[in-house]
Amino acid sequence: MSKTLEFKGKNVDQALANASDELNLPVDRIKHEVLAYGSSGIFGLVGVKKAIIKVFIDDAAGGSRSKTDEKKKHDSSEKNEDFVQPPHEAGEVSGNDDELVAGGILALQKIIDAITSGATVNLDRQKERLYFTISGGDSGVLIGKRGQTLEAIQYLLEKMINKKSTNRIRVVVDVEGYLEKRKDNLQQMASRMAEKAKRTKKPVTIGQMNAHDRRIVHIHLKDDKGVRTQSLGDGYFRKLMIFPKKQSGAKKKNHK
Repeated sequence: MSKTLEFKGKNVDQALANASDELNLPVDRIKHEVLAYGSSGIFGLVGVKKAIIKVFIDDAAGGSRSKTDEKKKHDSSEKNEDFVQPPHEAGEVSGNDDELVAGGILALQKIIDAITSGATVNLDRQKERLYFTISGGDSGVLIGKRGQTLEAIQYLLEKMINKKSTNRIRVVVDVEGYLEKRKDNLQQMASRMAEKAKRTKKPVTIGQMNAHDRRIVHIHLKDDKGVRTQSLGDGYFRKLMIFPKKQSGAKKKNHK
């Protein structure tokens, strides 16, 4: 009798190599089906999706030893590879960070010059973060679909600045007020969807959203006592569902 296991990797070859190592079998003896080929995302940083294969295992052809414990470690390490915001709290931007700040401005200018022409960088140096604003150039190209390019630029710049910083410095990169407009649009949409969920008494699903956008919706609706929110799925882009809460008081009145 056979069973199946799923393995992930940056691409199909890497997923096969992981399966080979886990099952102690040569790659050419692994019967598999490709479930997802994966993608490199934007700059290979944001929106990265892993390749997934399903491996068919015959009991007689299984590896010589079990690696259950190692597999758990492997799965755990894969989750850590996904792009997530660093968990550490950001420190204050001090005067000792002048060199890092100057280097950040130059680095961001080089990045945007490689993408579009005529764009300039301005910095608002705040107490707890560095707020870079890009003006001019092709703003649509810099922002990208659903803000993916802008998010990738911000992630890359934050990594570069914090590489030599003793305390984590929070970095924000905006293009001509896009972030605030995006936040306002998401909050308005969240309010509409929440009202729909309460009116129809049915869950409402918002399509694939990145972590930043999901966080805006969660925070915006957290004080709404009529609904609750939940992210569903795996990977960087996930669905967000808005569930209507059951009104226990109304039920009691109906039973009287």
